[in-house]
Order: sequence, then C-alpha cells, then structure tokens
Amino acid sequence: MQIQADLDQLISILPPSVQSTIQGHPQKQILVEIIMDLGRRPEARFPTHVDYLSPKLVTWQDLDYSVKRLSQFTDDNRAGIEKTLHRISCVKNRQGLVIGLTCRVGRAIYGTINIIRDLLESKKSILVLGRPGVGKTTMIREIARVIANEMDKRVVIIDTSNEIAGDSDIPHVGIGRARRMHVSHTNLQHNVMIEAVENHMPEVVIIDEIGTELEALAAQTIAERGVQLIGTAHGTFLGSLIKNPTLSDLVGGIHCVTLSDEEARRRGSQKTILERKGLPVFQIAIELNGRNFLTIHEQVENSIDLLLQDLQPKLQVRIMESKFLKKFLLTKVTSNERLSAIKLTLTKKSRTKICDLSIFSDDEIHCRLVERAKIRAEMPMEKFYIYVYSVPPLKFINLAKKSFNFNLIITNQFQQANYIIGLESHLKNNRQILEFAFNNRINILYLYNNNNLEINRTLQELQDRIMLNSIL
Repeated sequence: MQIQADLDQLISILPPSVQSTIQGHPQKQILVEIIMDLGRRPEARFPTHVDYLSPKLVTWQDLDYSVKRLSQFTDDNRAGIEKTLHRISCVKNRQGLVIGLTCRVGRAIYGTINIIRDLLESKKSILVLGRPGVGKTTMIREIARVIANEMDKRVVIIDTSNEIAGDSDIPHVGIGRARRMHVSHTNLQHNVMIEAVENHMPEVVIIDEIGTELEALAAQTIAERGVQLIGTAHGTFLGSLIKNPTLSDLVGGIHCVTLSDEEARRRGSQKTILERKGLPVFQIAIELNGRNFLTIHEQVENSIDLLLQDLQPKLQVRIMESKFLKKFLLTKVTSNERLSAIKLTLTKKSRTKICDLSIFSDDEIHCRLVERAKIRAEMPMEKFYIYVYSVPPLKFINLAKKSFNFNLIITNQFQQANYIIGLESHLKNNRQILEFAFNNRINILYLYNNNNLEINRTLQELQDRIMLNSIL
C-alpha cells in the first residue's frame, strides 16, 4: 500500500501558471520532481520522460514567489514544506541569489522493504548503495518504521537534511515510532551520530547519505559499540567503495601489502597487492538497481576480498513482481574492467571453452546479463543434467547440494547430459564420450583429482558457465 504524497502543498508553492498545468496532468501521481531554472521553461520529470509545464520562461518573480513560501534554506541549500516529505533544493549565483529550484516529491511507501525483511531480522548492519534518485531514502524511511513499529526496537534517525522525517519539528508519520535527530550543520553530522549513541541508547541508528571521512569513522565507532547501523551511500556497486578513499573504511579499508618471493609465487600474483585492513562496518550491502530490483552481498567481507583478487563474488539478486519475491544467484558484472576479465577468462583461460564472448561489447554483455536475470526470475528453475565420470556420484551430489544454485540432476547416461564432468586422466581415454560430446557440443569439465576442493572449484565454474552461457 502506498501513502500518496500531499502534492497539493508542493504544487501550492509553484507559480500560478505552473500550478494549473501540473494539477491537470494525467501522470501527476508518479511525478518525481519539478525543475525551475531562470530563463528556461519549467519542467516536470517523471520516471520515463520529461514534460514542459509552460511555454513561458521562468522569471525572477516566479522564483521569488516559490522561495517566499518555503522554510529557510540551510547550509546545504535545501529547504522543505512543513509536515511533508518534499525537498526543495536551490541553485544560487555568486551573489547568493536563487536562480534555480529542484522540487523533489517525497513519498512514504508501505511494503517497499518486504523484499529485504529477512535481512533486517538478521540484526546485521546494512549499507544501501545506489545512484541519486533510485529510492534509497524511501527505502530507509520504511526500514525505520518497520524496525520501530513491528520489531519493537529503539530506532534513532540522523536526519541531515530533514529528508527522511520531513521539514518539521514533529516527525512525519512515515517513520512510525522511530525518533529523529536534527543536524544543524551538515559538517557536524558525525558529532550528532556519536551523540545519538551516547545520549539516547538506540538499538538501531539510521543515517542517510554517508559522504565524508569523519562520517565513515563515526559509523565505524557506532558499529564497534554493538549498535545496528543502517546507512546509505552513493555508488553503483560495492566495488566502487574500494576506489573511494573517503568511504573505503566502510568496507574495512584498503592498504598495500608486499609479499615475499615465495608467497607471491604460491599465490601466482605480484609482490605488491591490495588487501583489506580490517572488518567492514557493514556486514550486508544492498545495491539498489531499481525500485524492485536489488543485488545483495550477504557477506561483505568475503565480497571485498574476492574483488581485491579480481574475482567475481557471488551475489544474490532479488526481484519483487506482482507481490511475489524471486531470488537467484548471479555473477553480476558492473564495470568494463570486470566484464573484460570475464570475457578473457571464458575465451582464453578456461579449461573448456563454451563460446567466444569477444565479439560482444562490455555494455552488450551487461545488458544481456540483466535481461536474462529478469527473465530467469519469472521462469521455473531450469533443469541441468550432469554426467559424472570416474568420481563417486554420492560425493558429488552432496557437495553440489551445498553450493549449486540450479536444479542439478545426476544422470547415468551421458547421452542425456548437458555437461560431462570427470577426471581428466580417465575422460581423455574414453573415445566414445569424447566423440559424443564433440558431435553434440556437450561441455566437458575436467577434474585434476577427486578431492572436495577440486570438486567445489568445478561446481563454481559450472555455475558461472551456465549463467554466462545463457546470455547468448
């Protein structure tokens, strides 16, 4: 259920010529923001398109009309409307005069966190990542309400710009029983974070937009005091925090380590490598890809370690459609460097070659992955028949149940198999299997030995191949 934003109060601050147009707009209820820049036509921005609201250009008088109906702009150039969640940001010239306004519609939406409710019950600290405007603030507002009202926990919100609980001394009903602390100046947010823990005994602290080094250090201090922390940060994926020197401490911090010659040879790496300095502040990271499309790192510590080794961490993708939650694993690729690494692995370094991905661009592969992920979420789980040769089937099945995410069926006839797995020394001597695999384009994965480590490695490779091969 969605609580409709009080658009009338937002519309009432706009110039009369703009008010009449937006009031009669057929898509008014999904409005994202209204833009008014001096000397340009006013715009209404929707999730899929932009409409002009008037043929007339915005004048000084229009901007003055709106500014006089707002609260005072703070040091971060933001203001609000009493008892609403709307946020108005201004653009000023060198003389401090307002020459542009961005009027963001604020909404409190019930049910938006059903997709991650189990993560909240885990009592682990959670970091929400996403680009601006994707819905991070809406999500943590609903998180605050659910934890305070339905889980009966003491929740304190550090509301830097009054965006979570509204621009009023009385918090908006959208946060439920959670308490809100104002931040007088944005550069003092880290002090308010510490004050919340020391003075108000919260079980959960919620912070929107962690953006400075001091705020990252304050978050680390809060986490070490045994308080569950839920925060947001700008970023497209978890790996982007590694490259961000300001926020890297949120994921444990990064430093250079020089290995001995022997250790470098054992790892097969350079002598100077990057490693994580300590434990991450957040145990779970959520990449907000869309309103109902999330990518989740349930073990941030392991994900960061794998990313630093140029390996792909296992990610859980969740899609909420028609009130039903779909979950599946996906080796997600979000940067050109990682896409190129996967193409290189598949085409040159793999023990068996499925297809040549070098003919596709990085963007094409990423689009196909996301497209296939959405399709897979709506389809019943596909069955894959595996023929195991020269490896105890029971041992293979037991390991597969623990780590494999697809519907895996062990068959006794290699003619029915989608994939054939076995010891290299034995399979290469079986002419019948090799000829059948070659003629029918069946993929063969070789094991060097039949210990658990080697079987797990092969299962991991098999899962990656099934997922990546499905994009073609």
